[in-house]
Amino acid sequence: MIEQPATCRIHVEALAPAFQTQAEQWAERLGLPLQMDDGEFALQVGEQGLQLQQLGPDAPGPVRVDFVEGGAAHRRLYGGGSGQMIAKAVGVAQGVRPRVLDATAGLGKDAFVLASLGCEMSLIERQPLIGALLEDGLARGAEDFDVAPIVARMRLFKGNSIELMRNWEGEPPQVIYLDPMFPHREKTALVKKEMRLFRPLVGDDNDAPALLAAALALATHRVVVKRPRKAPCIEGPKPSHGLEGKSSRYDIYPKKALKA
Repeated sequence: MIEQPATCRIHVEALAPAFQTQAEQWAERLGLPLQMDDGEFALQVGEQGLQLQQLGPDAPGPVRVDFVEGGAAHRRLYGGGSGQMIAKAVGVAQGVRPRVLDATAGLGKDAFVLASLGCEMSLIERQPLIGALLEDGLARGAEDFDVAPIVARMRLFKGNSIELMRNWEGEPPQVIYLDPMFPHREKTALVKKEMRLFRPLVGDDNDAPALLAAALALATHRVVVKRPRKAPCIEGPKPSHGLEGKSSRYDIYPKKALKA
């Protein structure tokens, strides 16, 4: 069952009678009620899949995971390919497509970009609601002709990233990518909406130093940490170098060279 803070009253609802059964299934899986008179968030099931909607007169629109249309599709088609900063940060190069673990998957946007470039991706999401949105988005992506081969390279795990990394089974990832929750200052409406929705549910990643330590112990070749451009590095070992953009940067902790 999801532990709901006093300020986060959440229920599940179907947007049409045809989706009632799915809504009941999600409610049972997540341990959430189907009705709530004073709810602050609704996990809604409808034609466009699963979405999280904040309730109230000033609430922003719903958030869902969509790898087929919208921003994900635009970035897949016109995002700059292997020349993107995130691709360079994780070591994508000619003949090199590392196995990457995104240990702070969120809505899966960065993982989808890397998967679209040919990287085999493992994703970990510890917040059950966000994990549900991501699971739903991957399932819908698998039904699209163009996107299916990409999401086939994305494997989702749910749980505590630190514990899962410490107890990793099988071949370890070459690269681990971290994007811990941080007080973002980006001004785009989409980021504002997502942060406004997720901040009460997720909070800040106060265990980021332990997250970094676990990643450094598991990754065979490098760890990459995404940070707001002017934010301090995560407490712990210092990165050897970084790549800086307009609003964010990538701190790079190398262990071994990636080779074709």
